[in-house]
Amino acid sequence: MTTSLDGEIRDGRHHMRVRVYFEDTDAGQIVYHANFLRFMERGRTNYLRLLGTSQQELLREARQDAPGFAFVVRSMTIDFLKPAILDDLLDVVTIPQEVRGASIGLLQECRRGDDLLVTAHVRVAFISGGKAQRIPQSLRLAMKADQL
Repeated sequence: MTTSLDGEIRDGRHHMRVRVYFEDTDAGQIVYHANFLRFMERGRTNYLRLLGTSQQELLREARQDAPGFAFVVRSMTIDFLKPAILDDLLDVVTIPQEVRGASIGLLQECRRGDDLLVTAHVRVAFISGGKAQRIPQSLRLAMKADQL
């Protein structure tokens, strides 16, 4: 099976593989906790890309509808269950939970085979001018269609 660098969407879930490199680890060759946040950020970005919403297209559309916009992580609850170590091959899974007018709720997991290492409940908000704004319709529709 061939997958792209951006991963793939299967059964409404985005899967992206990440190899743990030396730079991702601490002195004990265990993944430094903050690096899981980087892995999950890449997962969210690649999920959007595979939904057909490239970052550049989203930026253009959003600038027209909401100048000065940004996607921000509004909240995150994260559980570190097991460590990942140097050379592990991880599966970063992104699962849309809820799409609202101005925010998206996601469940993200970092797995090593059948082992669940990290889970995170993430709420991402779309803001412009310091206030929540409606997410561009193309993205809302793409994410809702993916949940069916």
